Amino acid sequence: MTERFDAKDLARAVSAGVLNPGQDQALLEFLKRQPATQASFQLAHVAFYFGALLIMGAMGWLLSEAWMRIGDSALLLVALAYIGGLTLAGLLMQRRGQTIPAGVLGAVAVSIVPLAVFAVERLTGFWPLDDSQGNFHNYYTYVQGGWLLMEAATVLAGLLMLRLIPFPFIVMPIAVALWFMSMDLSEWVYGDAFNWEQRRTVSLWFGLTLLVAFLVIDGRTRQDYAFWGYLAGLLAFWLGLTLMDSGSELGKALYCLINLGLMGLAVLLRRPVFMVFGAMGVAAYLGYLSYEVFAESLLFPLVLTLIGLGVIGLGLLYQKHRERLSARLRAQLPAGLLQLLPGLRR
Repeated sequence: MTERFDAKDLARAVSAGVLNPGQDQALLEFLKRQPATQASFQLAHVAFYFGALLIMGAMGWLLSEAWMRIGDSALLLVALAYIGGLTLAGLLMQRRGQTIPAGVLGAVAVSIVPLAVFAVERLTGFWPLDDSQGNFHNYYTYVQGGWLLMEAATVLAGLLMLRLIPFPFIVMPIAVALWFMSMDLSEWVYGDAFNWEQRRTVSLWFGLTLLVAFLVIDGRTRQDYAFWGYLAGLLAFWLGLTLMDSGSELGKALYCLINLGLMGLAVLLRRPVFMVFGAMGVAAYLGYLSYEVFAESLLFPLVLTLIGLGVIGLGLLYQKHRERLSARLRAQLPAGLLQLLPGLRR
């Protein structure tokens, strides 16, 4: 997280014995030089990630029909050229100290691995699905048992890329491939009876497993790999939870409580991403209640407006008192449980 310090804060650190006399001024001068450099790159960071998403979209969607015209061999060559070129460019960027573009290019290279495996499977005759299911576009549209080799190769390629270019964003294509794999393996277990409701359940449990896994990783690596793991886990868990049908009021109330729990985890773990998903869930539940109670009333838009303002206010309150709330909440936990939580953030 990013914090702002001034001379008074550092003077208090000297008084408390945290800093030696004279160190506060040196540190203050260093901090004054840092924000300007970091801020100038914020727009560039957005451009890096947006560019990565465009390339991923091009390979995952725009080439979905192209292979029908260029053939499997040409498709394999194109995919390998992309993977090799992007990896080489990423390594060169890393050597020059451009960490973010290097990692983003590495993640894009990993995301193209399924396309290369798809072409290899068709060339070797190993492709298990018929042509009606053989469009690479469908890899991102629905899950099938025939995609397992592509998913396994993507996970392996992602782990190798992390060795070459250790950058947290590479976790994202790995997590997506694992999510697909969880669905495909479940389809093998359920067979043709694997319906939409079961898919939601699998997604929920996969997301929960991913969250627990990255809770163990959080705070134990030099770079923040946990952020992207938490994001992927929350997407799978929260969407699976939200899309579940609950005809009872008790089930809907439980949904709200779970989302309140996510907001509590945001404070405990100092991770705003949990607050975002939890707030969306609570807002959805409050919106449901207001619709049931005020649907036929002129007060309905007013109630929804108040809910929205309340969520914004809650976000501002959390932002302002995040560290204090986290410290108080952690102070209430048993020492054994506290040892399992990530340490203080940078």
